[in-house]
Amino acid sequence: MKSASGWILGAVLAALAGAGGYYAGTRGHAVSEPDAKGATTAAQPGKKLLYYRNPMGLPDTSPTPKKDPMGMDYIAVYAGGADEEPLAANQVKISTDKVQKLGVRTEPAKLRSLDRLVRASGRIEPDERRVVAISPKFEGYVERLHVNVTGQAVGKGQALFEVYSPELVSAQREYAIAVQGVGSLKDAGGQAQAGMQQLADASLARLRNWDISEAQIKALTETGATTRTLSFRSPVSGIVMEKKAVQGMRFMPGEALYQIADLSSVWVIADVFEQDIGLVKSGAKAMVNINAYPGKTFTGRVAYVYPTLNPETRTVPVRVELANPGGLLKPGMFAQVELPVGTKGQVITVPVSAVIDSGTRQIVLVDQGAGRYASREVKLGARSDTYVEVLDGVDDGEPVVVAANFLIDAESNLQAALGGLGSAAPSAPAAKTVSHQASGTVDSVDLKDGSVSMSHGPVASLKWPAMTMEFKAANPALLQALKPGARVDFEFVERAPGEWVITSIKP
Repeated sequence: MKSASGWILGAVLAALAGAGGYYAGTRGHAVSEPDAKGATTAAQPGKKLLYYRNPMGLPDTSPTPKKDPMGMDYIAVYAGGADEEPLAANQVKISTDKVQKLGVRTEPAKLRSLDRLVRASGRIEPDERRVVAISPKFEGYVERLHVNVTGQAVGKGQALFEVYSPELVSAQREYAIAVQGVGSLKDAGGQAQAGMQQLADASLARLRNWDISEAQIKALTETGATTRTLSFRSPVSGIVMEKKAVQGMRFMPGEALYQIADLSSVWVIADVFEQDIGLVKSGAKAMVNINAYPGKTFTGRVAYVYPTLNPETRTVPVRVELANPGGLLKPGMFAQVELPVGTKGQVITVPVSAVIDSGTRQIVLVDQGAGRYASREVKLGARSDTYVEVLDGVDDGEPVVVAANFLIDAESNLQAALGGLGSAAPSAPAAKTVSHQASGTVDSVDLKDGSVSMSHGPVASLKWPAMTMEFKAANPALLQALKPGARVDFEFVERAPGEWVITSIKP
């Protein structure tokens, strides 16, 4: 019993001693971080751990220690450290000071209803349904003009002009004789009286077909006296748009002597661009502004969208109907038309200023934090005055640059240009390239692809274990003499993240 108690007491004391040593060690040294197999990697004191990156340079990170499929430990990346994740091809990094100097401002992409205005230029035209032409249906002469100027306002039933026509006088005389004959044969047989009545009815129908007014026909019936001239009266109230009648002129049947338009309601023919015509629907509200009346807006409705397109202007006519009290709107006036239209509900949108349009593609810059900005090619949809729909390329909530994005894009292009110059531009600071050495055996050679598969030993400069992997050749001539199974010493560099290139190889 004593020996067992002594053994237990010794174990407790040993544990307490170990705990005390651990506490003392943690106070005097940096804390170690366990890896996936229980091994530890010394943490760097005073630096913030960002993440762990793939040891082969592949675009894969982890918030916790782990190993890749070949058993290699992921490398810890600290803020501001040399191992911080390299920039991708579509990324640019800008310091905080420069971000503030450029005035960079971001706004998240957001779901919203994209209401907009379709704007178009138009012109005032008379309502075609309210335009009438005065055309006598018989041959004659203009004896007298009561309305003798274009643009004169006339009322319904107002006398326009008087005409003389031998045919008209003859038709009146025939009717008067037929009426007298009906009265004379009232005591005769039914057949004779019926025949004379038919002749009177035919003469009356002829006069009516010539647009003789009922008042004139009544006077002719009561008195039986024919008139030498006949007055033509306006069938509507409106404005004389066209006057061809001249006193004393001869006219032929069907010749239009006057054209009168009722301008109490007018049309606006707006030319809507081809890309906007799909948004315009009949019955939609329209707001019309006229330069002659600044500050005054006329409201109407879209009555018709024409089925034809003008190939020269790539526009489609749209007809808007407007009331015209007071006659303020005059045919021929130019008009600016605004058509409020809505889209298909809520869509992902970004401010118009966020889009950089090169003509062949549209991109936005996405803020990825820590001064990093990634360019994204986007597919755009409908637009409003301030926002544009993003069909593909940006997710809801992602912050996009809305101010100074052109300056960031210029910075990115400059960095890419300097990187592409390489040694050809000695004045530009070139990035330092680290070369690594290894020995191995050639497994296979692909001359067409310019690559070689190599089973190599450990690489101390990269902390790689022995493995088999594929390398690119910086020059195809390096692969000409290689045969599978050959033992070689070689040097290689990392040209891009995850792309390893052999620069020298020796048997």
